[in-house]
Amino acid sequence: MAEIVDALEMEQPSVSKHLRVLKDVGLVLARRDGRQMFYRTNAAGIRPLYEWAATFERFWRHQLIRVKERAEEKSGR
Repeated sequence: MAEIVDALEMEQPSVSKHLRVLKDVGLVLARRDGRQMFYRTNAAGIRPLYEWAATFERFWRHQLIRVKERAEEKSGR
C-alpha cells in the first residue's frame, strides 16, 4: 500500500478507507501476505462501470468533434 500512498500523495488512512470501499463494492481484490496487503483491480467488477462510462465517452467524443469542427471553421481552416 505504501506505493499507492506515495503515488497518490495522500495519507495512509485515507488510502485505506478508499481501498476498503473499492474492495467492498468489488472493484479491487485484496490479499494479505503477513503484515502487507496487496491490491489489484478486479476486471470483472470494473467491466459494468467501464461499459456504463463508455456511453458517455461516445457522446462526448461526438460533441468534442463538433466543437473542433466549428472552431476550425471560424479560424478559416
